Amino acid sequence: MSNTEHVQRKTVVLLPTYNEIENLRRIVPAILAAAPLDVWIIDDNSPDGTGSAADELARANPRVQVIHRPSKQGLGRAYLDGFARALSAGYERIFEMDADFSHQPKYLPQMLQLCETHDLVLGSRWVKGGGTENWPLLRRIISRGGSLYARTWLGVGVRDLTGGFKCFRREVLLGLDLSAVRSTGYAFQIELTYRALQKGFRVVETPIIFVERREGASKMSRRIVIEAMLNVPRLRGIGA
Repeated sequence: MSNTEHVQRKTVVLLPTYNEIENLRRIVPAILAAAPLDVWIIDDNSPDGTGSAADELARANPRVQVIHRPSKQGLGRAYLDGFARALSAGYERIFEMDADFSHQPKYLPQMLQLCETHDLVLGSRWVKGGGTENWPLLRRIISRGGSLYARTWLGVGVRDLTGGFKCFRREVLLGLDLSAVRSTGYAFQIELTYRALQKGFRVVETPIIFVERREGASKMSRRIVIEAMLNVPRLRGIGA
Protein backbone atom coordinates (compact mmCIF):
# COMPACT_ATOMS: atom_id res chain seq x y z
CA MET A 1 0.00 0.00 0.00
CA SER A 2 1.37 3.43 -0.96
CA ASN A 3 1.58 6.23 1.59
CA THR A 4 -1.24 8.10 -0.20
CA GLU A 5 -3.50 5.04 -0.05
CA HIS A 6 -2.68 4.59 3.63
CA VAL A 7 -3.58 8.20 4.45
CA GLN A 8 -6.84 7.99 2.48
CA ARG A 9 -7.85 4.89 4.42
CA LYS A 10 -7.05 6.74 7.65
CA THR A 11 -9.18 9.76 6.73
CA VAL A 12 -12.57 10.55 8.22
CA VAL A 13 -15.24 13.10 7.38
CA LEU A 14 -17.07 14.45 10.43
CA LEU A 15 -20.65 15.23 9.47
CA PRO A 16 -22.65 16.98 12.23
CA THR A 17 -26.40 16.71 11.74
CA TYR A 18 -29.52 18.24 13.20
CA ASN A 19 -32.73 17.71 11.24
CA GLU A 20 -30.93 16.72 8.03
CA ILE A 21 -32.91 13.61 7.10
CA GLU A 22 -33.70 15.01 3.62
CA ASN A 23 -30.01 15.39 2.82
CA LEU A 24 -28.29 12.61 4.76
CA ARG A 25 -29.31 9.65 2.59
CA ARG A 26 -27.86 11.41 -0.46
CA ILE A 27 -24.77 13.11 0.95
CA VAL A 28 -23.22 10.04 2.60
CA PRO A 29 -23.12 7.90 -0.59
CA ALA A 30 -21.78 10.93 -2.49
CA ILE A 31 -18.93 11.35 0.01
CA LEU A 32 -18.06 7.66 -0.06
CA ALA A 33 -18.00 7.71 -3.86
CA ALA A 34 -15.71 10.75 -3.95
CA ALA A 35 -12.76 9.28 -2.00
CA PRO A 36 -11.81 6.14 -0.02
CA LEU A 37 -12.46 7.57 3.43
CA ASP A 38 -14.77 7.02 6.37
CA VAL A 39 -17.81 9.06 7.42
CA TRP A 40 -18.81 9.72 11.01
CA ILE A 41 -22.28 11.18 11.42
CA ILE A 42 -22.59 13.20 14.64
CA ASP A 43 -26.29 13.61 15.37
CA ASP A 44 -27.59 15.82 18.16
CA ASN A 45 -30.81 13.82 18.78
CA SER A 46 -32.58 15.27 15.72
CA PRO A 47 -36.37 15.17 16.21
CA ASP A 48 -36.96 14.49 12.49
CA GLY A 49 -35.44 10.99 12.56
CA THR A 50 -32.01 11.85 11.18
CA GLY A 51 -30.38 9.62 13.81
CA SER A 52 -32.36 6.57 12.70
CA ALA A 53 -31.52 7.27 9.06
CA ALA A 54 -27.86 7.52 10.04
CA ASP A 55 -28.05 4.12 11.75
CA GLU A 56 -29.48 2.62 8.55
CA LEU A 57 -26.55 3.99 6.56
CA ALA A 58 -24.08 2.61 9.10
CA ARG A 59 -25.63 -0.85 8.97
CA ALA A 60 -25.34 -0.82 5.18
CA ASN A 61 -21.69 0.27 5.02
CA PRO A 62 -18.84 -0.40 7.49
CA ARG A 63 -17.18 2.88 6.48
CA VAL A 64 -20.03 4.78 8.17
CA GLN A 65 -20.36 5.25 11.93
CA VAL A 66 -22.81 7.23 14.02
CA ILE A 67 -22.21 9.24 17.18
CA HIS A 68 -25.49 9.91 18.98
CA ARG A 69 -25.42 12.91 21.27
CA PRO A 70 -28.22 13.53 23.80
CA SER A 71 -29.25 17.02 22.71
CA LYS A 72 -28.46 19.97 20.45
CA GLN A 73 -25.27 21.49 21.88
CA GLY A 74 -23.98 23.51 18.94
CA LEU A 75 -21.73 22.87 15.96
CA GLY A 76 -18.53 23.56 17.86
CA ARG A 77 -19.29 21.02 20.59
CA ALA A 78 -20.16 18.40 17.96
CA TYR A 79 -16.86 18.90 16.15
CA LEU A 80 -14.79 18.89 19.33
CA ASP A 81 -16.39 15.60 20.31
CA GLY A 82 -15.68 14.21 16.84
CA PHE A 83 -12.08 15.44 16.87
CA ALA A 84 -11.35 13.71 20.18
CA ARG A 85 -12.83 10.42 19.00
CA ALA A 86 -11.11 10.56 15.60
CA LEU A 87 -7.72 11.26 17.16
CA SER A 88 -8.21 8.39 19.60
CA ALA A 89 -9.06 6.11 16.67
CA GLY A 90 -5.79 7.03 14.92
CA TYR A 91 -7.07 8.98 11.93
CA GLU A 92 -4.38 10.94 10.04
CA ARG A 93 -6.69 13.37 8.19
CA ILE A 94 -9.90 14.75 9.64
CA PHE A 95 -12.46 16.72 7.63
CA GLU A 96 -15.14 19.14 8.74
CA MET A 97 -18.07 19.16 6.32
CA ASP A 98 -21.73 20.24 6.22
CA ALA A 99 -24.41 17.63 5.55
CA ASP A 100 -26.58 19.75 3.26
CA PHE A 101 -24.53 19.68 0.01
CA SER A 102 -23.38 23.27 0.47
CA HIS A 103 -19.94 21.64 0.70
CA GLN A 104 -19.71 19.52 -2.43
CA PRO A 105 -18.08 16.06 -2.14
CA LYS A 106 -16.28 16.56 -5.45
CA TYR A 107 -13.77 18.80 -3.63
CA LEU A 108 -12.66 16.11 -1.18
CA PRO A 109 -9.88 14.59 -3.37
CA GLN A 110 -8.20 17.94 -4.09
CA MET A 111 -8.34 18.95 -0.43
CA LEU A 112 -6.90 15.61 0.60
CA GLN A 113 -4.09 16.03 -1.93
CA LEU A 114 -3.27 19.51 -0.62
CA CYS A 115 -3.12 18.09 2.89
CA GLU A 116 -0.06 16.12 1.81
CA THR A 117 1.95 19.36 1.77
CA HIS A 118 -0.07 21.55 4.15
CA ASP A 119 -1.32 21.12 7.70
CA LEU A 120 -4.76 22.68 7.30
CA VAL A 121 -6.68 23.00 4.03
CA LEU A 122 -9.60 25.44 3.85
CA GLY A 123 -12.32 25.23 1.22
CA SER A 124 -12.60 28.92 0.41
CA ARG A 125 -15.42 30.91 -1.17
CA TRP A 126 -13.47 34.14 -1.29
CA VAL A 127 -10.28 33.28 -3.21
CA LYS A 128 -9.96 33.33 -7.00
CA GLY A 129 -12.09 30.57 -8.48
CA GLY A 130 -14.32 30.31 -5.42
CA GLY A 131 -17.79 31.69 -4.88
CA THR A 132 -21.38 30.95 -3.92
CA GLU A 133 -24.44 29.69 -5.75
CA ASN A 134 -28.04 30.73 -5.09
CA TRP A 135 -27.11 33.09 -2.27
CA PRO A 136 -29.04 36.35 -1.80
CA LEU A 137 -27.01 39.56 -1.79
CA LEU A 138 -27.45 40.10 1.97
CA ARG A 139 -26.04 36.63 2.74
CA ARG A 140 -22.96 37.31 0.58
CA ILE A 141 -22.43 40.68 2.26
CA ILE A 142 -22.66 39.12 5.75
CA SER A 143 -20.24 36.32 4.89
CA ARG A 144 -17.64 38.41 3.09
CA GLY A 145 -17.98 41.21 5.61
CA GLY A 146 -17.57 38.77 8.50
CA SER A 147 -14.37 37.37 7.02
CA LEU A 148 -13.00 40.86 6.32
CA TYR A 149 -13.86 41.97 9.87
CA ALA A 150 -12.11 38.95 11.39
CA ARG A 151 -9.12 39.17 9.04
CA THR A 152 -8.61 42.84 9.87
CA TRP A 153 -8.91 42.36 13.64
CA LEU A 154 -6.63 39.33 13.71
CA GLY A 155 -4.09 40.49 11.16
CA VAL A 156 -4.10 37.33 9.04
CA GLY A 157 -4.21 36.77 5.30
CA VAL A 158 -6.84 34.02 5.14
CA ARG A 159 -9.72 35.22 2.97
CA ASP A 160 -12.47 32.88 4.20
CA LEU A 161 -12.15 32.66 7.97
CA THR A 162 -15.80 31.71 8.58
CA GLY A 163 -15.86 28.71 6.22
CA GLY A 164 -16.53 25.26 7.63
CA PHE A 165 -15.13 22.94 4.93
CA LYS A 166 -11.71 21.95 6.26
CA CYS A 167 -9.15 19.16 6.25
CA PHE A 168 -6.82 18.88 9.25
CA ARG A 169 -3.70 16.80 9.64
CA ARG A 170 -3.89 15.09 13.03
CA GLU A 171 -0.79 17.02 14.15
CA VAL A 172 -2.78 20.26 14.00
CA LEU A 173 -5.56 19.07 16.27
CA LEU A 174 -3.05 17.50 18.65
CA GLY A 175 -1.09 20.77 18.72
CA LEU A 176 -4.04 23.02 19.50
CA ASP A 177 -5.48 23.52 22.96
CA LEU A 178 -8.93 22.28 21.98
CA SER A 179 -10.06 22.24 25.62
CA ALA A 180 -9.79 26.05 25.59
CA VAL A 181 -12.09 26.49 22.56
CA ARG A 182 -15.41 27.96 23.65
CA SER A 183 -16.83 29.35 20.40
CA THR A 184 -19.60 27.86 18.26
CA GLY A 185 -20.88 28.62 14.75
CA TYR A 186 -18.90 31.14 12.69
CA ALA A 187 -16.74 32.03 15.68
CA PHE A 188 -15.71 28.38 16.10
CA GLN A 189 -14.39 28.24 12.53
CA ILE A 190 -12.51 31.52 12.94
CA GLU A 191 -10.97 30.39 16.23
CA LEU A 192 -9.67 27.04 14.95
CA THR A 193 -7.99 28.57 11.91
CA TYR A 194 -6.51 31.43 13.94
CA ARG A 195 -5.14 29.03 16.55
CA ALA A 196 -3.54 26.96 13.79
CA LEU A 197 -1.92 30.05 12.29
CA GLN A 198 -0.66 31.17 15.71
CA LYS A 199 0.98 27.78 16.18
CA GLY A 200 2.82 28.15 12.87
CA PHE A 201 0.97 25.42 10.98
CA ARG A 202 0.87 25.61 7.18
CA VAL A 203 -2.59 26.79 6.15
CA VAL A 204 -3.77 26.95 2.54
CA GLU A 205 -7.04 27.96 0.89
CA THR A 206 -8.44 26.16 -2.15
CA PRO A 207 -11.39 27.52 -4.14
CA ILE A 208 -14.84 25.98 -3.75
CA ILE A 209 -18.31 26.94 -4.91
CA PHE A 210 -20.59 26.99 -1.89
CA VAL A 211 -24.11 25.95 -2.91
CA GLU A 212 -27.12 27.10 -0.89
CA ARG A 213 -28.98 24.16 0.62
CA ARG A 214 -32.00 22.82 -1.25
CA GLU A 215 -33.51 20.78 1.61
CA GLY A 216 -34.03 21.65 5.27
CA ALA A 217 -33.54 24.90 7.13
CA SER A 218 -30.34 26.91 7.40
CA LYS A 219 -28.67 26.88 10.83
CA MET A 220 -27.29 30.41 10.37
CA SER A 221 -28.90 32.91 12.75
CA ARG A 222 -28.46 36.45 14.02
CA ARG A 223 -27.17 35.04 17.33
CA ILE A 224 -24.37 33.15 15.55
CA VAL A 225 -23.31 36.27 13.63
CA ILE A 226 -23.31 38.44 16.77
CA GLU A 227 -21.36 35.82 18.70
CA ALA A 228 -18.68 35.78 16.01
CA MET A 229 -18.37 39.58 16.05
CA LEU A 230 -18.02 39.64 19.83
CA ASN A 231 -15.54 36.78 20.01
CA VAL A 232 -13.08 37.97 17.35
CA PRO A 233 -11.45 40.69 19.52
CA ARG A 234 -11.03 38.11 22.33
CA LEU A 235 -9.07 35.83 19.99
CA ARG A 236 -6.30 38.39 19.65
CA GLY A 237 -5.24 37.46 23.16
CA ILE A 238 -4.47 33.88 22.12
CA GLY A 239 -0.72 33.44 21.99
CA ALA A 240 1.38 30.91 20.09
